[in-house]
Amino acid sequence: MLNIRRIYNGRWRHNKQKGILFIFLLFLVFVRFSKGSFYKDFYYYISKPFWPGQFQRDVIRTSLDQELLIKSKQLENDNNRLRELLSLQRLSDSDTISAAVISRKNGSWWRQIILNKGSKDGVEVGSPVIGPGGLLGRVKNTSFLTSTVILLNSPESKVGVWIDRVQTHGLMVGTGNDYPKLMFYTKDVDVKVGDFVSSSPASTLLPPNIPVGIIQSVDAKSNSNTTVNVLLLGKPQAIDWVQILKVEI
Repeated sequence: MLNIRRIYNGRWRHNKQKGILFIFLLFLVFVRFSKGSFYKDFYYYISKPFWPGQFQRDVIRTSLDQELLIKSKQLENDNNRLRELLSLQRLSDSDTISAAVISRKNGSWWRQIILNKGSKDGVEVGSPVIGPGGLLGRVKNTSFLTSTVILLNSPESKVGVWIDRVQTHGLMVGTGNDYPKLMFYTKDVDVKVGDFVSSSPASTLLPPNIPVGIIQSVDAKSNSNTTVNVLLLGKPQAIDWVQILKVEI
């Protein structure tokens, strides 16, 4: 009788172990197919008492409001400063021709775009072309229906520009990359990174005070006149529509 009880107890313990193992395996399968959502829901409930209260939310909200206010004020000041520096002229619809970009050539030499407006629309060779940000380039040639624009970063491009902060003229030359070089006519020019560049009031090719770019770096190795690299404000690779200026120079 005792042996039968021992055998029975042994089988019961063995079955119990198998049952626990089976339940554990089922639990692992459940976790596998639920992708841990059970743990996440469980953690949700046990961590709820420790969540930040209303006071913490108010502090964070106040800090974010102050940060946004400061950034908004900085943007407003920068915008006013840019307008004062560049004296942006307002152009009416009669002064411009809207055109769509239908082709781009961004090779190291052929930095140009083709527009869907040509001589039949009044586009003329040499007309400035602007887009969001400022000057993009000038019309090189036209057909009856299209026009080709040489961009400012093309090696073919040479435009006179102006640094308002130091009241200095310079010549900006395309280099085939994204940073045209700006050369000044004298060696000691007090230009700095961040100075705004606009079309020169003395230019015979462009209307004055069109935004062009920002000085990105100063070439300290230049042995002759001061040379800087310019970050262009207009991004032709991201622009689908442009304005061709009909302003008489």
